[in-house]
Amino acid sequence: MIIYFSASNFRSIKDTVTLSFEPEKAQDLDQYYLVEPIEGLKLLKLGLIYGPNGSGKTNLLKALNFLRRLVIEPLEKKSELLDFSPFLFDDSTPVEDSVLEVAFVANGVKFLYNVSFNTNSITFESLHFYSPNKALVYKRTTDAEKRLSLIEFGNKIKIKKSHKETLEANTLWNNTVLGGFMKTNIESEELKNSVDWFQNVLKALITPKTNLLGYISDRLDAKKVDKKTVIELLKKADFKINDILIEKTDEPVPEQLLELMKVLSRDSTSAEDSIKKMEEEGKISRKQIYFEHVVINEGKEALYKLPYKDESQGTQRYYQFSGLLDIMLRQQTVFPIDELESSLHPDLVKHFLLIFLVNSKNSQLIATTHHRELLMEKDMLREDVIWFAQKQANGSMDLYSLSEFDSSVVRNTSSVFNAYKSGKLGAVPALSDYYLDINADEK
Repeated sequence: MIIYFSASNFRSIKDTVTLSFEPEKAQDLDQYYLVEPIEGLKLLKLGLIYGPNGSGKTNLLKALNFLRRLVIEPLEKKSELLDFSPFLFDDSTPVEDSVLEVAFVANGVKFLYNVSFNTNSITFESLHFYSPNKALVYKRTTDAEKRLSLIEFGNKIKIKKSHKETLEANTLWNNTVLGGFMKTNIESEELKNSVDWFQNVLKALITPKTNLLGYISDRLDAKKVDKKTVIELLKKADFKINDILIEKTDEPVPEQLLELMKVLSRDSTSAEDSIKKMEEEGKISRKQIYFEHVVINEGKEALYKLPYKDESQGTQRYYQFSGLLDIMLRQQTVFPIDELESSLHPDLVKHFLLIFLVNSKNSQLIATTHHRELLMEKDMLREDVIWFAQKQANGSMDLYSLSEFDSSVVRNTSSVFNAYKSGKLGAVPALSDYYLDINADEK
């Protein structure tokens, strides 16, 4: 689980902003919102970020997603450039490092991970753990001239000199140490727990354009997602879906497809293995998804199946989200979602969140949203899970929590929705009038 995440000099984020999941005191609904992954450490399950278009709220999720990829998808060559995206509305920040930091709990241990980078390299990196006091796992610096990584381990970490040398050799100057560790057979409980967290707990960013059909359906087919639960969730959402049908067909692999895949995967060993297997089998498997609907014809129930592609965007999205819910309820996961309400009815968004809050035990959901009506739900939402992203005069992003406002702005008996709508909480677009002088050039 995430304790907090901070970023600076990343896209529209100039100065450090921090999203925290540590709860404020004297809040309600603790039994639904709080998880205690370590004795004495309570964390929130949910973080909702509001803000106008262009405020930078999505960039915070992109920063977290970038950090994940930086760890689990290390570059293979020293000459490859990192996807460095500094704050550009300033003279100094384009030549300064981006800095990302996350505190998290993995396998019952608290970790603190920090990384600084530019276009060419990881310039600084550190990993600490708490047992119970803060202790260094490793500190990494980079020799820019020699393009070499220098790793210093903490006193509590027992590692052979030969293993340290192997790790340094595998940690390219544009790789993280955790990424380098993934290339070795070195044993280290702290490094393994950290890598496992980035690989298996923190999930990739989901946007309105993310198609989760294959991800969910493959897991449904492999029984890694519970079909019964997904169908129950769809029924509870009033979709009148009685069953999910997966039909498989095998087709010959087109020669042109194989040739194209070989060209595109020349630098990827794993892709080459998959292509070789496909070539040996000489076939490609396709899956067709159908939903079985319950309808009333002439007063009697009847069942009809409809191809997934013919379902509405909302039905498709909620099927995908139902799979995510099953994963979040059964596993320890962190899902970042951009524009949670995309293609979904407002009541369905509320329903989705309530199911997550009431039933999940060890997962977290981080989402951006424009769904203001949720702010009316004082009996459902805590103040410390609501965040606002505000674009400042210099073009950078500011991030603050609803719980930071005192009672003169938001009282216990007042409507957060009305305060936000009226602009008292900021993070709303400053709209001008709607008149256009379309004949200006003719005057």
